[in-house]
Amino acid sequence: MRPLEILLSAANLLGLAIVAIPRLRALRRPGSVVPAALLLAAAQLLVEGPRWQLAPAYALTAILFLTWLTGVVRPSAVHVNRLVAGSAAGLGALAALVSILLATVMPVFRFPEPTGPYAIGTTTYHWVDAGRPELFTDAPDDHRELMAQVWYPAEPQPSAPRTPYIQDAEAVTSAMARLAGFPEPVFSQLRYVTTNAVTSARMAVDRPRYPVLISLTGLGGFRAASTFQIQELVSHGYVVVGLDQPGAAAMTRFPDGREIPGWPRDKIYPLISQSWTPRPDAPTLQGKALPDGIIPYFAQDVSFALDRLAGLNGADPDGILTGRLDLERAGVFGISWGGATGAEACANDQRLKACFIMDVQMTAHVVRAGLQQPVMFMTRDTDTFRLERERSGGWPEKEISETIETMTDVYQRLSGAGYYVEVPGLFHVDFTDVPVWSPVTPQLGLNGTIDAQRAHDIINAYSLAFFGKHLKGQSPSLLEGPSGRFPEARFMHHQGGLEQPSAAAPSR
Repeated sequence: MRPLEILLSAANLLGLAIVAIPRLRALRRPGSVVPAALLLAAAQLLVEGPRWQLAPAYALTAILFLTWLTGVVRPSAVHVNRLVAGSAAGLGALAALVSILLATVMPVFRFPEPTGPYAIGTTTYHWVDAGRPELFTDAPDDHRELMAQVWYPAEPQPSAPRTPYIQDAEAVTSAMARLAGFPEPVFSQLRYVTTNAVTSARMAVDRPRYPVLISLTGLGGFRAASTFQIQELVSHGYVVVGLDQPGAAAMTRFPDGREIPGWPRDKIYPLISQSWTPRPDAPTLQGKALPDGIIPYFAQDVSFALDRLAGLNGADPDGILTGRLDLERAGVFGISWGGATGAEACANDQRLKACFIMDVQMTAHVVRAGLQQPVMFMTRDTDTFRLERERSGGWPEKEISETIETMTDVYQRLSGAGYYVEVPGLFHVDFTDVPVWSPVTPQLGLNGTIDAQRAHDIINAYSLAFFGKHLKGQSPSLLEGPSGRFPEARFMHHQGGLEQPSAAAPSR
């Protein structure tokens, strides 16, 4: 809970005791707690912002104040028998506790400080690809548009306000809830969450240029859905570009207010599965046949982003990125559908020099053609997939086997450096920020048997090691073999198709 929320809850409980207990009510000084609670409620609404989880607390504050005020103005009017008073006090205490519980279960959380030496700046761009049609709107003349958020190493600004976690949060969180089948306000507290980034901060000047990474999230997500990973990478000297891709993102909102909502899983999944297992009767979208499914279309967004970044490197209208992007050292990372899109982009665009793929089936094209860049795959074993299915659903046996088999097959046929990291106990959402959204995600079966912070530490460590080696020329010991630091991770690697002695076969 936020500071004013805590103070309001404490004042409500104390005020309830004062109003309900005659001996306390008769004391002059304690009686000031009730109007103070009203002032705290007003301050909380104005400073921290309202949220529905505190609705019982707001109602209790108002009722207590009216009761207290009546007792001050007309003391003789307040005569209630003990049974009614006791019941009212009990209901009031229940309202206060419900509000505390809801605010704790759905908190306005804070991201931990990243471990690297750099502060973090961020800025956002709206890009239009005039050479491609938009397949996720009904207007035939629409062109493909993206929202791109760039996080970059920045000069420290300790007192500057921090950037919101989700821009256009009201539209995005409502769309996420609808896609998940929840009431629209369920994620609304996320609009108050901030990150460690500062908007339009001055870029760090200790290096002339920084390597660039494209970040791709899963279906129904948003461009900052892996902020734990993005911020850690940026703090260690990378520029990270997160994309909201219309049709896949929960909601893509453009600066002029136009919105493209994400498609529900049952509507978009046939287009995606065509990329995994092509069928002769290819689906169509806006009259366009998609024999290879929709993932190649999304992968083109990555190449387009690289084109636009090259333009910004030449001349950034905001004056932040000009000449500061090392696009000769560019990579991509992605989770779930975003991982499949990233792998497809790596297969098609050799400007990407390193590819980090997390927990997803590879497209038929990637399985057939292979990948030339250094690649790291990260996933979990079949028992963990099945445990996730048991706890929270999804993951039919065929999907489990195809995910592991296609990742393994592509890994084993890599012509360059390859890494395969299998972490038993990780669930799918552990690769995103979702486990830090609420302390009860383990009880809901959403995240695995590994503590959420531990899971993020593992992912971040291997991300930094992989990109450090292949984009910065470092020699991280974590990539040399199994790690005593992360004994739960089953690590395999090879150089140019030659398996190293430390490798072990992936679990199937």
